[in-house]
Amino acid sequence: MASEGTGVSGLAGRYATALFELADENKALDQVAQDLAAIKQMLVESPELDRMVRSPVLSRGDQSRAMGALLKQAGVSELTQRFIGLVAQNRRLFALRGMIEGYLAELARRRGQMTADVTSAYRLSDPQVQALTDVLRAQMGSKIEVRVTVDPSLIGGMIVKVGSRMVDSSVRTKLNKLQIAMKGVG
Repeated sequence: MASEGTGVSGLAGRYATALFELADENKALDQVAQDLAAIKQMLVESPELDRMVRSPVLSRGDQSRAMGALLKQAGVSELTQRFIGLVAQNRRLFALRGMIEGYLAELARRRGQMTADVTSAYRLSDPQVQALTDVLRAQMGSKIEVRVTVDPSLIGGMIVKVGSRMVDSSVRTKLNKLQIAMKGVG
């Protein structure tokens, strides 16, 4: 089950498990993973979309139509479109990020991979992602999948999470620490 051993539980875990089993039956595990990674990136890059999926004010029909149009335009597979449509109809879009995390974590676990979630201030080039993957593989000593998301609010640097470990070298965090330190001086 995706909710066991992945850190995803409850509602999001149940939906992630159901999607994983459906994708496995349809031999579409990788396609659904690509779709979900793209949706996750859309949520990060668009605060409006993030607010829309979490909004209790919008009707299920409005959310369903909006997500359907967005996913169709993004070229997401039919299986993923149907799943997200069901999630919207059930008024569960607020848990979409957890569902995505649960699915991707279960896929990595089944493949014996560790997953590194990397958030950078700007889009990394393929050689940069490969270099980062090589460094993490050498440090972790196992197969590792690197999932990169972009968050311009970091200003510079990146945040790397592997399991329970996290390295935050973002400029935003360094500025926040400096601001706290300066408050203590005055």
